[in-house]
Amino acid sequence: MDNIQDITQLIYTFKVEAFPQEIIHEILFRLPVKSLINCTSVCKPWRSMVMNQSFIHAHFSHTVDFANQKDIDLLLFHKISGSGSTIYCHNTVIHEVEIEVYSLHYDNKAFDVHSEIEFPIAPKKKLLNPHLRVVGTCNGLICLADDISAYGYNFFLWNPTIRKLLTLPGPGITFWTHGAYNASIGFGFDAMTNDYKVVRLVTLMDEVERPTLAEVYSLATGTWSSPACVSPTCRIEMAASNAFVNGILHWPVVSNGNHCYFILTFDLGNEVFCMIPMPKIIQWNFNLGLRLSVSDDRKSIALFMRDKGHERPHENFMINNSREDSVLDIWVMKEYGRKESWTKLITLSPQGPESHLPSALCFRKSGERFRKSGEPFRKSGEPFKFGEPFRKSGELLLLRKERWQELVVSLDLVSTQFKNLGIGYKYCTVDFYKESLLLLDKTDAESY
Repeated sequence: MDNIQDITQLIYTFKVEAFPQEIIHEILFRLPVKSLINCTSVCKPWRSMVMNQSFIHAHFSHTVDFANQKDIDLLLFHKISGSGSTIYCHNTVIHEVEIEVYSLHYDNKAFDVHSEIEFPIAPKKKLLNPHLRVVGTCNGLICLADDISAYGYNFFLWNPTIRKLLTLPGPGITFWTHGAYNASIGFGFDAMTNDYKVVRLVTLMDEVERPTLAEVYSLATGTWSSPACVSPTCRIEMAASNAFVNGILHWPVVSNGNHCYFILTFDLGNEVFCMIPMPKIIQWNFNLGLRLSVSDDRKSIALFMRDKGHERPHENFMINNSREDSVLDIWVMKEYGRKESWTKLITLSPQGPESHLPSALCFRKSGERFRKSGEPFRKSGEPFKFGEPFRKSGELLLLRKERWQELVVSLDLVSTQFKNLGIGYKYCTVDFYKESLLLLDKTDAESY
């Protein structure tokens, strides 16, 4: 990258007009995002080229390919410290925020490279809740919601790399229009129309049948769609988790019929709802916390099931230091959409001297390597052979409570060994992240 940047400087130093546009385009195409932002100040033709929507999308695709080749992965951390906290619908809410940090971590084995990113101060003054919730990330955009416990209607799309923030218009369904409700949103990319969409599910609690409605925000049009009924019928919990995989959003919901959980899906392309069964029959239970995430290969879904009230036979525990009848089950759908491929990877019991049940955050992409076929471990002293097929084993990021703070630890699912990553906050969420130029061409997105 340094050589490309040197060439760019030479082009500008001598004479921009002397170089064919095709060559300039190819050079700019290979620059990292932050360098391209600087290039928009060089001259009008460069600014026009970089801010072109086609260039923005093509540059992101090239960046992803480069990152995959170099095995570069970034994780977005949202960390909060403060006083006074409650658990609301299995979400932690910090009442008096003292420190709030967004940071990007390079997901290498040592986990020792990171940088903080700045969120603008002005939007925070308008919040109804003590802090925002990260709904999800997609192609360099971060979706944030002011809905973690109280009825807030501030929603944002944020690109911290280019320092731009888009405030979404207010949704159609509010407490004043429909009464009490539970709501959750999801965020993803519609490849059919090259559009980014925010989908809001709302269960109306004041109506007898408690129907669930959906409204969709389109970044391309800048508007919300009219609310429409969701089928299959279900109800959603407040600020429920979501996972975006294969162009489809996923939420854990409860059937209005038998009161069992299933996974509600929404295809962003054809805008159709459907369902995926849970790995087993799961009745609604107040003590049960279900969280959907993305699998370690990024091609399917994972389910983190935190059960704080059901006893389990001890012989089923893969790690058994339980002092309470609470467990955390980690499930992965090995083949997306195929019910029979649900696989339980591990069951965890309460950890640490105070016997607290950990919370699962997300999978890491890094991990120890093992053979695709045959035994997962090498024989003692056996070297890896050059060219031998390997894949990475899964590592899972967990939030484990110790004394007054929550510590982020990494669990190797093969060796079942924990590693403290040196991150301790009362509130922490983790999402995958890729840098991009998205929102650069949006005039209604505020720069800061």
